[in-house]
Amino acid sequence: MMLRVAEQYAATDTGRQRRANEDSLLARPPLFVVADGMGGAQAGEVASRLAVDAFEEGLGDTAAPESDLARRAGAANARIHELSHSSAEHAGMGTTLTAVYVAPEEVAIAHVGDSRAYRLRAGELVRLTDDHSLVDELVRQGKITPEEAVDHPQRSVITRALGPEPAVEVDTRSYSARSGDVYLLCSDGLTTMLPEERVAELMRLHPRLRDAAEALIAAANEAGGRDNITVVMFRLEDPSAPASSLAPPETEERTALAPEDLDGRGAADAVVAAGRSAERSEPGDLVATAPHPAQPRTPRAPTSARAPGGAHKRRRRLVAPAIALVVLGLLASGAYLAAQSVYFIGTNARGLVTLYRGVPYKLPGGVALYSSDYVSGVSAATLSPARRRTLLDHSLRSEAKATGLMHSLELGQLSE
Repeated sequence: MMLRVAEQYAATDTGRQRRANEDSLLARPPLFVVADGMGGAQAGEVASRLAVDAFEEGLGDTAAPESDLARRAGAANARIHELSHSSAEHAGMGTTLTAVYVAPEEVAIAHVGDSRAYRLRAGELVRLTDDHSLVDELVRQGKITPEEAVDHPQRSVITRALGPEPAVEVDTRSYSARSGDVYLLCSDGLTTMLPEERVAELMRLHPRLRDAAEALIAAANEAGGRDNITVVMFRLEDPSAPASSLAPPETEERTALAPEDLDGRGAADAVVAAGRSAERSEPGDLVATAPHPAQPRTPRAPTSARAPGGAHKRRRRLVAPAIALVVLGLLASGAYLAAQSVYFIGTNARGLVTLYRGVPYKLPGGVALYSSDYVSGVSAATLSPARRRTLLDHSLRSEAKATGLMHSLELGQLSE
């Protein structure tokens, strides 16, 4: 068995009571990371970003994923600790870390702090990590009950994090994986707002991961949204299994964009112009010219009342819709190919700067030519008007250029 990631979705939200988002994430199969920073000013954002950056290069074809995850976590700890002691504005900063690597038959986890990893299998949600928090330790020691922990005044106190000490103990473990498993990584902005029973309920209710993640974030905000909320989800499949046993995931993407209001760029213009022309055609235009099903007829003798050339006209009426369908098929094929190689930057339904793959338009029938590739933790409202105009103009970019801009944005280098 060789498992792979069949579907994934990642999103982060500032919440309702925080002014900035100190969470960071990485969702690059087979590696997934969530970090929740802490510290004054923007120190928490810096700490969580440094933690995620330590995993940017991936693990390659590692034979010891647990060891490699722990090594990268240790390197992140050293970097954060060094910066916190060499810069007054970063003093005391730290971050949680939960990292998951998907191996051919198992998942390996490295964990520090109170972010969490869960697995949903056959409808049952299981937590795969232990919180390094004062309250969780009291529960494990039997000094308080899980019910008492929910409203404990010190529930936010963590006992282990990256950064505060020169060295850190990293929990690592591996779990056997199965096709169909769904994994959830999240910051405590989700789990302090929602009980695990509610998390499991929403995951079971929404098989499509994008819908599940958005529902979790919305529910956490409805419950108060006291902290930043980050959700990373992925589903595993065994590609060697018979095709009939695999349930292909939903691939349609939903965004807050209005493609009909966007300006086209580059080679997509011709495709979109033709698509818009097709959109203006009423469905009945094609149906009216299609041939009717054959009906029994009474033979009749030829009559001179028939207009000459009538047979040719009927053939032309039959050919017209066929040509239209072929053209639409070619347009769809061209749009699909274009969507595989270009990217643009916009915002999602929550106003977060988002990287989209494809072109910012829809074909007739609402078929989107774009899909969400990465959701940042940066709200478009925090950008200057000039930066919003240049960054969010939906210009088509290469993958390297677009991801480079997103990376610089999250590092705070594009805020002005």
